[in-house]
Amino acid sequence: MNTVEQDSIDIEAELNFAIDTSALHLHYQPTVDLQTGLVVGAEALLRWQHPIHGRIPPAVLIPVAEKSDLIVRLGEWIIKQVCKDIAHWNMAGLTPPCIAINISPIQLQSNDFNNRLSGILESMTVTPDKVSLEITEQILMYRSDSIDKAFSDFKKQGFILALDDFGTGYSALSYLKHYPFDYVKIDQSFVQELPHNLDDASITRAVISMAHSLGIKVIAEGVETEAQCKFLSDNMCDQIQGHFFAKPLSSEHMQLFLQEKPFLDKHLLRLGKPDRTLLLVDDEPNILSALKRLLRRDEYRILTAGSGHEGLEILEKNRVDVIISDQRMPIMTGVDFLRGAKQKYPDTIRIILSGYTELQYITDAINEGAIFKFLTKPWDDEQIRANIREAFHYKEMEDENRRLTLQVQTTNQELIRTNKLLAEMLEQKQKQISRDELSLSIVREVLQYVPLPIIAVDDEDMVVFINSSAEKIIPPSRLELGCQIDDMIPDAGPGIREFSEGLWFPVKVHGQLYNAQWKNLGAAQKSTGKIVMLIDDRQRH
Repeated sequence: MNTVEQDSIDIEAELNFAIDTSALHLHYQPTVDLQTGLVVGAEALLRWQHPIHGRIPPAVLIPVAEKSDLIVRLGEWIIKQVCKDIAHWNMAGLTPPCIAINISPIQLQSNDFNNRLSGILESMTVTPDKVSLEITEQILMYRSDSIDKAFSDFKKQGFILALDDFGTGYSALSYLKHYPFDYVKIDQSFVQELPHNLDDASITRAVISMAHSLGIKVIAEGVETEAQCKFLSDNMCDQIQGHFFAKPLSSEHMQLFLQEKPFLDKHLLRLGKPDRTLLLVDDEPNILSALKRLLRRDEYRILTAGSGHEGLEILEKNRVDVIISDQRMPIMTGVDFLRGAKQKYPDTIRIILSGYTELQYITDAINEGAIFKFLTKPWDDEQIRANIREAFHYKEMEDENRRLTLQVQTTNQELIRTNKLLAEMLEQKQKQISRDELSLSIVREVLQYVPLPIIAVDDEDMVVFINSSAEKIIPPSRLELGCQIDDMIPDAGPGIREFSEGLWFPVKVHGQLYNAQWKNLGAAQKSTGKIVMLIDDRQRH
């Protein structure tokens, strides 16, 4: 324990020095949209290459910084560095994506964090919509009025809010319901074994569905294979982040990356039409070569494997439409291979190509749905091409139905998100109306105690307010809100129209001579109309 404590003290002292000497660096890992294929964001990742100890991971660095309150200085350094990089990319003629910054609970609970954050962005001419604040579930344990206000202020200023590592901490639906998150990030621990881990697949689908029902978009972290990407795309995930699309990049390499305008392959997009991908599995290389030569003219994307185990490895990393496998192979037969493929990748169309019948074995596989067709060796070129075209046609009909379903789900998701935004705007409007009504009530109350007769009219000179002093001098028969001021005080209407604002003009009220002047409303408030003040001519002189 003493050794651990001493290491923490050493890291704390050296981290303080590293901040002062700019020994720290940021890398950026891009985020790509699964509907458009475009880069829409990037996460800022802290890097510290220690001259003696080598790279110190954030999992060690951050807890030490939080324990020593260095996290405030470190957090400000990260924000400033992100703003500098955004400004640099802007000067290079690029349009930087939204950059995600991880926020510590200690930073969020600081009373002046919001002001410091806004001040840094303003000083570097970076708009809040270019920054996404990533909040871990740990912060939500400390729910308080100050944190609620911080979240509300962030949204008013235009920052994007994301709940990071969802599902690994103190997950609760109430967090998503209570806080105005724009994104939920699925932790990489649920992504690593997709799509064949059924539990992770179920959890991922549930998180996506739950978030979308609340109008929140979903980002999946740690995506490393094409199969993971395709599973997430097919299940309505909005964005992915991981080595499959891009590794973390330095600021300089990030600039080059943005200049290249990278794009996710169209067959991986949610509503995109994929390339036709065919997997050939046979332990005889000459058979694979002959099939590739035969089928190349049909413009398929062709993958090959020399065994069932190699075929499963390819399926784990690639999206495949149709599989053609030999039956008799060492270690794993074709039927056993296709049974495993059906279990993990049920959307594939599976065909056996063999010179041996083994009728009962293959019949059982066909009956249980593991095999779509059984073809024999030696094959007829045109017949096998026709059967493969039929298999792709069958697969594409299934894909088209799935795409139509995704299109409906996408539209519903956008409607839910739009309704959420409208509800938030309506709530803000109602709060503003309540505040305006309270202010108006206070003003009315104050004007009642002013000893001068005061009358307020709208833009069409209709009387909307009379204070108690005015009620005393105006005949009861003319005391009516909603009438024209000409009907209440005949001289007032012409005087308002003829005399400029602030000038006195004479009016008679019930035989008594008064001087009046008017002022426009709306100079400092949203109110419109005029206020008319009267003063007894004898008192004025």
